[in-house]
Amino acid sequence: MPEPAESPSSRQIVTPTRVVVGLCLLAPFVAMLWVSSYARMEPTLVGIPFFYWYQMLWVPISTALTMVAYKLVQREQRARKGGADQ
Repeated sequence: MPEPAESPSSRQIVTPTRVVVGLCLLAPFVAMLWVSSYARMEPTLVGIPFFYWYQMLWVPISTALTMVAYKLVQREQRARKGGADQ
């Protein structure tokens, strides 16, 4: 049985926007999984060892990067839909 032909709009392609989105989503994982980069006590921040405040700093950073990734994907999808209508 022949496979159905894929339309050009249904194919997943790598775009610069998607690469940036991937990097935004990958950065927090790399930062947290590379434990040897932050497994130390100094420098302290208001008495909190680096090990702890570095991880807590990544909470808002991860939130911001996820929001940027979401907005980029939304913008790309709107542009794609707008281009398909014409």
